[in-house]
Amino acid sequence: MYVNSPDINLTDNDNLVVWKYLDLSKFLDMLLSQKLFMSRSDKFEDQYEGTFSEPTFEEIKKIAANNPKFLDYYKSHREKVMVSSWHANEYESFVMWQIFTKNNEGLAIQSTIGRLKKALEVEKHIKQYIGEVNYIDYKKEYIPFEDTFFPFLFKRKSFQYEREIRIISDVSNSKISIDDGLKIDVTINQLIEKIYIHPKSENWYKNLVVEMVKKLGYKIEIEKSDLESDILI
Repeated sequence: MYVNSPDINLTDNDNLVVWKYLDLSKFLDMLLSQKLFMSRSDKFEDQYEGTFSEPTFEEIKKIAANNPKFLDYYKSHREKVMVSSWHANEYESFVMWQIFTKNNEGLAIQSTIGRLKKALEVEKHIKQYIGEVNYIDYKKEYIPFEDTFFPFLFKRKSFQYEREIRIISDVSNSKISIDDGLKIDVTINQLIEKIYIHPKSENWYKNLVVEMVKKLGYKIEIEKSDLESDILI
């Protein structure tokens, strides 16, 4: 279930549009299982994920000098933090299509912050928080560590184009078995406001997605992205 935290930065605008770009297999798994996959934070390609900036690390080292377990905790904690990444944008992103889909056969889920919150209500075992990612200079800027989630809500400025909103969970105190990630219960019709088909996909691909969603009993608006539509002149 979604839990509000005053320590985590998140817009008050529940109508803010967010997107998740993914391939057909992951989308189908979501529909069939009625669950949202959250990745282990240490499995992301960015090796800095869940780590600290240089100024913060220097401060942590001083504390760890008298308490070695303090540093060990932050190293191992990355395995226990689960993340679902979303892209905040009023419109589709050409860059996101390029990065997160392949072979012209991906799709994009359109939702809002408010929909994410409501969709998470059915998950009764693990708490979820939602926060905006801050993009900073890891050589100069400080990341607070009063809250164990803070390292996972900061990224290097090189990733600013992601405009990331994160659903985040900590399973440190849970007995749930974790491999590459965790699946949590969600209300699919609440989670997904609209589905966009890859702008370069063929018509048969859109028809396949439409038929698949219909047969699984979901009533979700589906349309093909017009980013690659014909020019007017």
